[in-house]
Amino acid sequence: MKLFKALMLLMTLVSSALAQEGPGIVAGVKDVANQSQLYLDYVAKSGGRPDFSTPPISDQFARIFDLRELAALPPPKAGDLPWLMDWTITANGAFKSILYFGIAPPADPIADQAAIKRNATDYEDQEAVALSFMIRISARETQAMFLFMEQLPPEQRTPVRLEGFTKARVGSAETVLGALLTIAQGMKPANARLLSAAIRDTSDAWVAGILPGDRPTILAVLAKASDASEDDETRKNLAAFGTALASAK
Repeated sequence: MKLFKALMLLMTLVSSALAQEGPGIVAGVKDVANQSQLYLDYVAKSGGRPDFSTPPISDQFARIFDLRELAALPPPKAGDLPWLMDWTITANGAFKSILYFGIAPPADPIADQAAIKRNATDYEDQEAVALSFMIRISARETQAMFLFMEQLPPEQRTPVRLEGFTKARVGSAETVLGALLTIAQGMKPANARLLSAAIRDTSDAWVAGILPGDRPTILAVLAKASDASEDDETRKNLAAFGTALASAK
């Protein structure tokens, strides 16, 4: 019994420490993301292609999209919203740096289509990890956002805040939609499993966060992703999410 109590106390202390370290984690990630951008710029200017299996970019990538560190965090709270948003923006920027590697900004989806397609093909493994991270951190951010809105007194739920809340929910739906489109366009089975598992594991956040008007579009693309996949586990993951979203009130 004493051992059990000691372990419970330790878990409480660790969770508290992790919650306090959130802004510190983000500061470290932002620093590494800046280093990663400098490295990618250097490689692009030298006419090369980054090799994500070797340092320094392999270590930088692993630090930015650290799924284990994200999973170790305690349940989200309303006060986590600012640094979660900062982390999400930083990770999204790093992901785009890979997807748009070698393309002079701003990237044009039509004019730069060939280069974007090449990057998506060459770096599919990294894309899957990054997108699965984005799904999971966006779900955590969505949960913190709902908690933030719930703790506001009625007089502070201004039209501006409510409009921002709605726009954020639309943005969350776009994150899920982008992941489903990526699966629908064809991925290696292991990568499709990784990405679909992230969507399945965060279903509760998406069921609450995705607006009713956006659900039909999400479900339609989900069906295409399922049809495009030949992997049983991926289809099961997508089916679980589809059932949850279709049943949402």
